[in-house]
Amino acid sequence: MSWGTELWDQFDNLDKHTQWGIDFLERYSKFVKERLDIEQSYAKQLRSLVKKYCPKRSKEEEPRFTSCVSFYSILNELNDYAGQREVVAEEIAHKVYGELMSYSQDLKAERKHHLQEGRKAQQYLDHSWKQMDNSKKKFERECKEAEKCQLTFDRLDNDINATKSEVEKAKAQLYLRTHMADESKNEYAAQLQNFNGEQWKHFNNAIPHIFKNLQDMDERRTVKLGETYRSFAEAERRVIPIVSKCLEGMVSAAKAVNERKDSVIVVESFKSGFDPPGDFPFEDFSQNLSRSGSDGTISNTPKGERDKDGGPAPRSDPKHPMSRTKNKLWLFGKKPKAPSLEDFSHLPPEQRRKRLQQKIDELNRELQKEQDQRDALNKMKDVYEKNPQMGDPVSLQPKISETICNMEKLRSELHKNETWLSEVEGKHSSRGDRRHSADNHHQAPQGRESPEGSYTDDTSQEHHTPHPRRPSPAQPGNPNPDPHEFDDEFDDDDPLPVIGHCKALYSFGGQNEGTLVMAEEEVLYIIEEDKGDGWTRVRKQSGEEGYVPTSYVEITMEKNSKGS
Repeated sequence: MSWGTELWDQFDNLDKHTQWGIDFLERYSKFVKERLDIEQSYAKQLRSLVKKYCPKRSKEEEPRFTSCVSFYSILNELNDYAGQREVVAEEIAHKVYGELMSYSQDLKAERKHHLQEGRKAQQYLDHSWKQMDNSKKKFERECKEAEKCQLTFDRLDNDINATKSEVEKAKAQLYLRTHMADESKNEYAAQLQNFNGEQWKHFNNAIPHIFKNLQDMDERRTVKLGETYRSFAEAERRVIPIVSKCLEGMVSAAKAVNERKDSVIVVESFKSGFDPPGDFPFEDFSQNLSRSGSDGTISNTPKGERDKDGGPAPRSDPKHPMSRTKNKLWLFGKKPKAPSLEDFSHLPPEQRRKRLQQKIDELNRELQKEQDQRDALNKMKDVYEKNPQMGDPVSLQPKISETICNMEKLRSELHKNETWLSEVEGKHSSRGDRRHSADNHHQAPQGRESPEGSYTDDTSQEHHTPHPRRPSPAQPGNPNPDPHEFDDEFDDDDPLPVIGHCKALYSFGGQNEGTLVMAEEEVLYIIEEDKGDGWTRVRKQSGEEGYVPTSYVEITMEKNSKGS
């Protein structure tokens, strides 16, 4: 249906309609702009959220738990999802909003041109109508004047008193007016014919052509809106496959959470390598009580156990700091305050093995870098020797020598750490056999005299003063463990400085790993203070080092703790 044939007389209404169409297009453009701003803001907030919760530490320091790894995978997927929101915003900005704004400007210019042509055609038709109307009015005036002259001539011609000259004059006037009326008639007829022709052209050619252009313009506007509606949806639909992959990645990360693996990691991270403490021995405080000799007297100590011990049970230690060591289960449970040693001997065996392995891996990487640099320098030196104009090969020699020196240092350091690691792994593998043998030889279970033993949590023992506890004498046939068996775990490249000395108040057997045998009245050097676990690290004059109970010695600290 054509506007030109159906709406030939609705120029003003079409003017208003086309203006409404442009206003509607600009309103939709505004909607797209606000939708675009929301998408950009959403993507920006997602990026900020991911950055806020992403780990700021290096990957090596990050926990290896599956729950943490999965969470970081979800953050990565969410970051990719934010990227897709940015893609949607960019698509809408260029293919929808940008095109709408450009098309709106073109549409306004085209509409203005068509309306101007319509107004010009209407003005030309109005001008033709005015010319025709003026000629019509002139013809009417001339006819009326001719009629007046006709009446005057007839009156004089019939009047007998009128002179001949008056009659001739009236006749001449009538002839003139009649002639002028005829000319006005011809002019009016010509103007009328011209106007009718222009009016036909106007309503059959000019107006239909202009209205058709306006109709095409309005239909193109409608088509453009439909295309942008589709582009608006396509921008979102294009990213749906990638968004789905992001969501699938999140689901996969959730399925990857494994509580068993996390438990294994906890064990591997914090396992000390020590065995659990043994049973506490029975402490018989009734040994010195007088016996009545009655058969009804009941002893708290079984006869077999007294015979087996071969002597009185050890008495409790009067200086053992129970209140300080309450709830403390392991000698190495608390990190020492002393600075870390180069061979990590201050750590438990399992942790020491892991740290040494990490150090060896780092040294291997550094050594590989130095080797690569040496190879590169040698290749450059060969190039310089073949082409002296490119550089002086002698200038590279200091750098090559420095690299070789660094490699030698790294190899030496690597060999040293590998030696320590082999020692730790060797002791770790044989520790169970040694401990089992020690349990068979020593009848008394591991008690408070072991640095690896636990301390009682019985609060009733915190407020009484026990009798001095001495270690049981060694039984015949029960050889003491080799005192040097565990010394290498405490050996350092640089021995710890002496910070004081102590005198043994009681003898100590040192049956357990890491402990040191001492005789009563023996003087020892202190190299590490009691860290709150009831043990002091000492050194004999012969150079042997180990732990002794703090309550068994009388300590004298040097004024200058740096020692010698």
